[in-house]
Amino acid sequence: MKSQSKYDVELISIEKKDELTQLYSKEVHYEERADIYGCCIKLLTNLKYVKEQWEENFYPMSAYVRSHGRLVVVEEKDKPLTVLYDPLSKTSILVNVDYYGWVKSIALATAGDILEDEHNINSVHGACMDLDGHGICLIAPPGTGKTTHTYGLLRIPEARILSDDWFFVRFSNGDALAYGSEKNFYTPADVAQSWDEYKQLVDNASFDPQGRAILDVRWIVGKGRVVPFTTIRKMMLLKRDPDDAAGARRIGPSEALKFLEAQSFCNPHLLVKSERKTEIRRVFFKKLLDRVDIYMINTTPPPRETHEIIRKVCSIR
Repeated sequence: MKSQSKYDVELISIEKKDELTQLYSKEVHYEERADIYGCCIKLLTNLKYVKEQWEENFYPMSAYVRSHGRLVVVEEKDKPLTVLYDPLSKTSILVNVDYYGWVKSIALATAGDILEDEHNINSVHGACMDLDGHGICLIAPPGTGKTTHTYGLLRIPEARILSDDWFFVRFSNGDALAYGSEKNFYTPADVAQSWDEYKQLVDNASFDPQGRAILDVRWIVGKGRVVPFTTIRKMMLLKRDPDDAAGARRIGPSEALKFLEAQSFCNPHLLVKSERKTEIRRVFFKKLLDRVDIYMINTTPPPRETHEIIRKVCSIR
């Protein structure tokens, strides 16, 4: 199969979910459970590589814990790429999805749907770092350098990483607390093109046809520099706009919210996009934006030039 550039999610009824899970149950060879910020997300698949990458990617959950959400990931000959979601049972069905990045993102989105509806905990499709006890998150539309600049910041000795792609946020005593949930990160090989420090990590990895691999960055930066949570103090919104001469500027919550809403909250993996869910996300981001310093970063310049701008925003010399 050839990788697709995007997918669409079709919402289905629980009756349709029951029909399809019964159909595909004969094909399932592997069953694994992941602990995604306290949610037990069960993978059912007939694809060995998906099972193996899932195990490398996520923290395991005990087989005795009942699942809160499920992913059925199967390959079926002569069928199109299909992504279905039943919001009632929190079940995603993925047919002929040959890109593991979508599998893991839909798993995170399934947990996010559960946490959003039942626990007042929200998802952010972005990276989150901790610099001397201050959380800094990078949120961006695809293709604007989020991963590149996350790994650029991780080269700084004081920096620790929470997540390079997705984190969860809850509020406590007026603070926005960010939590990660992935054991290892699904990383593109081109991080070594921008930053030589990762060349050894990349050279020792086995990359899939999409040029990504599940990597344990602890091999390079050390075990203590992958952390479970931080308090968000700064947010950087990335854009790539050659017509904007500004490298970085501080912006207010209203402008930031407008940018995020126009970009579907910079999350192409949201499973349910109803008006009710959109309002939940709008209220969440407004609350978050009121608690952090916000900067708009233009990533049009070369990575090293933009990196110096980001360092200044982070107040790191």
